[in-house]
Amino acid sequence: MRAAPALLAAGVFALSGCTTVHTTAPATARVQAAPGAPARFGTVDCREAKCIALTFDAGPSENSARLLDILKEKGVPATFFLLGKRHIEKYPDLVRRMAAEGHEVASHTWDHQILTRIPPKRIREELERPNEAIERLTGHRPTLMRPPQGRTDDTVHRISRELGLAEVLWSVTAKDYTTDDSALIRKRVLEQASRDGIILLHDIYPGTVPAVPGIVDALKERGYVFVTVPQLLAPGKAEPGTVYRP
Repeated sequence: MRAAPALLAAGVFALSGCTTVHTTAPATARVQAAPGAPARFGTVDCREAKCIALTFDAGPSENSARLLDILKEKGVPATFFLLGKRHIEKYPDLVRRMAAEGHEVASHTWDHQILTRIPPKRIREELERPNEAIERLTGHRPTLMRPPQGRTDDTVHRISRELGLAEVLWSVTAKDYTTDDSALIRKRVLEQASRDGIILLHDIYPGTVPAVPGIVDALKERGYVFVTVPQLLAPGKAEPGTVYRP
């Protein structure tokens, strides 16, 4: 599934045609939290720490077990935006393991339909089915989703809000759907990384998982702390129907 890259602009996500989507930065979410609110996730406080979020789309896959081993060894939490058809339904034990090992388990729709191109009834189905499947497996209903190719609009926002889902985009992409060169994937991530960044990778492609140890080690050397997306927003919280992007 070689997804085309989304078109991104500072503060605004630009779709084809004249549609634009306004986004909320993690720092803004933190500022908008109630005054004096504690950072909710353990000892990590991204108001002070140099945080970055590692996210993976379109799994689980045959590569995910090795990825989970690496993340466990490195002590790094991640956010997984999972596909339903051929993924959640094929690798239920990996979904359970992701949740059990402290990762954030979220939705990337059921069948990778471009949500802005389908009617509202199908949008709802694309979002409800993975939510239900993930909740059955983990006991936790997702609160985050990533629209395929990052394509979203007012109708997607409305339905996401009704389903209790915030939308999460990204600021760093290795375009790992275009190459299996792990060294190039690592280089692209490191060139784009910045504080409050959200890194987009796909563990379904063979070059990606081998790049992860080098990415983690290099960013730790630069002083970054890896967090999940909810940790990145804390003490703010993801609001349903809102689109988050650094």
